[in-house]
Order: sequence, then structure tokens, then C-alpha cells
Amino acid sequence: MKKRQANYQQNHTTHTTTADQLHQKYGRYSFIRLIVFTLAIGVSIYLLSTNWMAAVGFIFVFLPLFYRFMRWHTAIQEAEQHHRQLAMINSWELDTLEGDHSNFPDGAAWVDAQHPYTVDLDIFGPYSVFQFANRCSTAIGERALANYLKEGVAIEMIKARQEAVAELSPLLPWRQDLQAYGATTEDQLEHIDLLQRWLDLTPFVSNNRWLQVAMYLMPFWGIGALVLMFFNVPIFLAALLFLLPIWIIRKTVDRVNEVHGLTTKAEEGLRLYARLMQHIEQASFESSHLQQLQAHFRANDRTASNAIQQLSYAISQLNVRYNAFAILLNLFGLWDLHWVWRLELWRAKQKALLPQWFEALAQFEALSSLAAIHYNNPDWQFPEIASKAPLEAIQLGHPLIHSSKRIGNNLDMPTQGHIKLITGSNMAGKSTFLRTVGLNIVLAMAGAPVCAKRFQTPPLQVYTSMRTQDALQESTSSFYAELKRLKFIIEAVERGDNIFFLLDEILKGTNSNDRHTGSKALIKQLIESGGGGLIATHDLELGALEAQYGGAIENLCLEVEIKDGKLYFDYTVKKGVSQSFNATLLMQEMGIRIGD
Repeated sequence: MKKRQANYQQNHTTHTTTADQLHQKYGRYSFIRLIVFTLAIGVSIYLLSTNWMAAVGFIFVFLPLFYRFMRWHTAIQEAEQHHRQLAMINSWELDTLEGDHSNFPDGAAWVDAQHPYTVDLDIFGPYSVFQFANRCSTAIGERALANYLKEGVAIEMIKARQEAVAELSPLLPWRQDLQAYGATTEDQLEHIDLLQRWLDLTPFVSNNRWLQVAMYLMPFWGIGALVLMFFNVPIFLAALLFLLPIWIIRKTVDRVNEVHGLTTKAEEGLRLYARLMQHIEQASFESSHLQQLQAHFRANDRTASNAIQQLSYAISQLNVRYNAFAILLNLFGLWDLHWVWRLELWRAKQKALLPQWFEALAQFEALSSLAAIHYNNPDWQFPEIASKAPLEAIQLGHPLIHSSKRIGNNLDMPTQGHIKLITGSNMAGKSTFLRTVGLNIVLAMAGAPVCAKRFQTPPLQVYTSMRTQDALQESTSSFYAELKRLKFIIEAVERGDNIFFLLDEILKGTNSNDRHTGSKALIKQLIESGGGGLIATHDLELGALEAQYGGAIENLCLEVEIKDGKLYFDYTVKKGVSQSFNATLLMQEMGIRIGD
């Protein structure tokens, strides 16, 4: 951990120093730029007064050279911004090592109360696994990372991701450059979705030869109208020539508006994507999974970054229609139609590849995020995934608890037809242990390292019932909401889809007799259906079930000690049924007079 802190601190200092130097350099050349431009104006004025041909020659040579100087000067500013962003990223990583992940987006938009586990396990939202892992700078990358944490994949893909993450982990400068290049612009998924809809539009310019001819002839047509005006032809007669472009514009404006509406918002995001893709294209990878993803960007005669830049540029030229003078460009050159045509030609060539490029970019960002977990936690291990393996964990810890406070526990159990029944007093850590197991399974299924010295598991789909609440909009009580959730889990277990359930204080919304009877019935049904999982409960009488089910149920507990009227928790899982109680003491500490 100290080595990581030192690296991040050194990177922060280096990038800050470099950015400051670039800022000073940019300022110096800004002054030089102003002087050069002022002198050029003076020279041009002098030459125009003496020899206009020399003036034209000077301007012809000066302008392209000055343009290149401006581009170089702007590149200094962009480099400064990049190093500022890198310095900030390393500062954020220092906060992360101290347990503060709040600088990164938390993925709250992905919260889904109907999902099997994301709400109960704090997958999304403030102080969540998503925020802990997220190093994505694009919306599509965040969506891919969210899917990693929500959806299971085949063992082969898990292992491919593990290999990719292991390779990306030590490539800190490359990963941070990828993150920094994308941090300057905010893209939105709805803009990408609109662009995907544009891919399916029927062309109307590239398949209309008359429109193409009109686009080529219209500049000459417009110049001809102006020439007629100079030859004393009445202006209104010359203006009649503009009726033709006006008629063409009117006939096509609805189709142009449709294309523009679907593409206009994507311009800036695509320019960002092109820079990120270029960064990926220039890298060299050994992992077969990374090589396959990278190959998508080199699938044709040009790179994806170049093609995306062309698409962004074409959209930017169509966006010129926002400017007031665009009417002249359309009257004299059918500007909008010309760039719709260019977009159609681009789409005809790249339509099938664009979604692949987006997906490959998103995958790189998601894998880079998992690599950040691996780099920041070198003592974490990649899990062993095997179809028929039991769930075995050594020193399994909660990923979101800082290492200085984290307590590791061991777990060894079959994942079918077996339940660990966990009892314990209030605040002993039962719910935290359930989340510890669930979160590490989720990370394992995503292809990430897990917070354990060793972790073995078959492919599992986690289902939870831990935070059921009433739903006023559905006139649903918390008890009924919990019953619906349990029904959801039972149906999943009976389908036999490698379900691993985590249940915390089941049937807590009813009286103690009904709760005990219902809990016994539920446990019996889950065992008979071949289910596997953990159940935390205060109902100590359920511990008697261990003797009735021939090894299908095992009692575990988390105890608390009371010394000198104070509570001491060790958060260590032990075998057996809990023998400690602390509710009375806690109530007394809150000022409730017990026994009066």
C-alpha cells in the first residue's frame, strides 16, 4: 500500500510541475504570437502601399506558417490540461487508498430495485462497489462496467477478463492517460442511442443522382445569378434563379432535419472517442482478450480513430446550419445536403463497424477499472472458477472496508442443497458478513480480483433479501414486499440456475411465532430445492435445524463480549449458535430505562 501511495504522490507532483511549466511556456508564446501577428499586419500594409504582388505573396506564405504556429501553441495548452487532469487523477487515487472514493461517479442511475442483488449489496450509489471501481471517462464505459457488476458471464470470459486485468494492472501511465484523455468531455448515452438509430435510416441523397448533380452545379448557378446582377439585369429577375435551390431545400428539409436531429449531439463525444481509440490503437498487448478487442479498431483499411474523426467532422459541418449565415451556404452550395451525403457515404462503409468500435472502447474502460482495483490492492487474489467446485474462501474481507479496519473470515461450503445459518447479537456483523460474501462473488463473476487470500467458487448468481421496504405507490407493506422478494428467490432456486442466496432476518415484519414457523418452512423448501446460501437471523431456535438435516445446515455465529459494561466485537465467524445478547445494554445506553 505504501508503495502505491508513493507512486501516486510522485505522479501528482510530476504532473503538477509539468503542467506549471507548460502554462508558463504557453504564456510566453502568447506574447510572441501577438507580436508576430502585429508585425505581419504592418508588413502587409507596407507592401500593399509599395508592391501589391509582394504583399499577396507575403500573405500567401505567412498565413499557413502562422496557422501551424497556432496549432503548435494550442497543443501546448492541451498538454497542460492533460497533465492537470493526470495530477488530479493521482490525487483522487491517494484519497481512494485512504478509503474515500467520492471523487468518482457512483453509478446511481443504474440502481434497479428489481435486480437480484444490486440494492442490498451496495453495487451502485454513494460509497458503492461501482464508485470504488469506476475509472471510466465515457458513458458507454460506465455502462459496460455496470453490466460487469450486474450480469454473469461464462467461465471462459471470466478467465479472459482476469488475464486482461492482470496485464493492464501494472500499466499505470497507460491507464491514467486513457482516463485523462476522456475526462474533458461529457458524453451521454442518449446521444449514442440516437446515433445508433441514424445507422438504420434509409439514404435519400446518395441514391438520388439528381440531387448529387444539383449539389455540384449549384455554386455555378449562384455565381451566375450574381454575374447577371452586375450586367444590369433587374435584381428581381436574377433573384428568380435562387428559386431552384429554395425549392430543393424545401423538398428535402424534413429528411435533413431528421438526420441532423439524430447526429448533432454526438459530435463532441465522437471526437473524444476518437482520441481514446487512438490511444488504444497505439498500444501493444499480450492478452488474447485485449488483442481481440484492439483488433476491432484495425478491421479495415483505416483505423477506427481516423474514421470516427471523419464522422465527427462531418457532423460538425452539418451543425453549421445553426449559424445565421448558413442560409447563404445552402443557397449557393446546398451545404446541408452535401454533408448529409457525406454522412451517408460514411455510414455505407462503416455501419457494421461503428457499434463494434463503441463496444470495444467500453470494454477497455471497464477492464481498466478492474485493473485499478488490482493495482490498488496487491494483496487481493484472482478467484479460481470451476463448475463443480465448492465455495471456499480464506481471509475473506469486505472490499469497501479499509484494510486497517477490515476483519477477514474463512468460509467453506457446498453451493447446492446447503445453508449456513448465522446467528448473533445486534451489531455483531451478520449483515456485513453476508455482504462480504455477496460482494466478493459479484467481483469474481465480473473477472476482478477479490478481497481474500484465496477464493474458489463455481459460477454463481447472487440473490438477496436484506433491505425490503414498503412501497406506498403500490400500497405494499414491508412484510408483503419481503414475501414478494422471497417468492422471487424461491422461483430462481427452483429453476436451478446456480443461485446463491443471502437472506437477512427473514419474515421480520410479523410476530415471533409466525416468523419462526415461516422461517423453518422456507429453509426446508430451499434445501429441498437444492438451494445454497447464507441466512442471518436472531431466531436462535432455528439452530436446532442443524441436527435435523444431516449436514445440509450448519450453524455459524458472531459473538460479542461485555466487559465492564461495554460491548466488544471481534467480527469473527465461529461455529455454533450465538450465546451472547446485547439488545438490553444497547437500549440502556440510549436512555431506555429497563426494568422500571
